[in-house]
Amino acid sequence: MDMKLIPIGVINSQYLTKDDAPHQGRYSTETSTITVFDEFLDGLDGLDANKYLIILYWQDCAERDKLKVIPHGKIKKRGIFSTRAPVRPNPIAFCLVELVDMNRNKLTVKWLDALDGSPLLDIKPYWEELDTI
Repeated sequence: MDMKLIPIGVINSQYLTKDDAPHQGRYSTETSTITVFDEFLDGLDGLDANKYLIILYWQDCAERDKLKVIPHGKIKKRGIFSTRAPVRPNPIAFCLVELVDMNRNKLTVKWLDALDGSPLLDIKPYWEELDTI
């Protein structure tokens, strides 16, 4: 099966390396800027009505060849699908963020743990009635 992903934007953050980024974005109050490419601008219509967003992005610096890792704060290896480690066959990241400001195609958000320059794959509104059990 041939799959094709296209970035819809780029993430700019102060995190230049994995060591710069927080273990989880929710542990940080730093802001990042998401720039959505102009050809996807119409897709942002109505997004500013949401306080929280789910950001999907490509972890382009992540290793893709491991199936077991030692999770943060643990000592025993586990399968990657039982962790949130960036090491994955398809390093797609999922991050819940708070929308701080939106100006045309630029979103300022809190809690994003992406490295600077990470490709943006998708944006979805967080809906408590659907996304919380």
